[in-house]
Amino acid sequence: MRQLLLAIAVFLLFFNGASVTKVDGLKPVYVSPEEAKIIKSLAPRDIENHGKIYIKGDYIFVGEKYQGVHIINNSDPRSPENIGFLQIYGNNDIAIKGQTLYADNLTDLVLIDISDIHHAVEIQRVENVYEAGNQNYPENQAYHTYFECVDPEKGVVVGWVREQLIDPKCFTTY
Repeated sequence: MRQLLLAIAVFLLFFNGASVTKVDGLKPVYVSPEEAKIIKSLAPRDIENHGKIYIKGDYIFVGEKYQGVHIINNSDPRSPENIGFLQIYGNNDIAIKGQTLYADNLTDLVLIDISDIHHAVEIQRVENVYEAGNQNYPENQAYHTYFECVDPEKGVVVGWVREQLIDPKCFTTY
């Protein structure tokens, strides 16, 4: 009887059904809701997930989905120069009139003075113009890509990074 109990205990210890599965997937990048609304002029960076393109004078503005806008000096079309990046989290669209860039920033519309292209400044914010987009779901990923489920308590999702995930519960379905 003791041997039977010992065998059962050993079986339960090693075969308790709890297995750890590691898979390549996507992990959300969070910032606080306050930080997500800060517009920043940053150094140029590579275009990774381009969105819409807007041309104004000698400049080309290239959207980076949900991240902001690349600014390219095109005064010499044979040699365009990436000169800056305007970080605008949740951004999908822009328009420009005069020296004002209009952009969506999550649910808000922001007006940004671009008269000094290297030091753009937010001049006005109109809150809650747009419905909240679904950044809780990674876009443009292969069918059934695993990702870490979003936890709204951690902040606003502003991007996704590829990582090894342990037992992910969420996956893309398109």
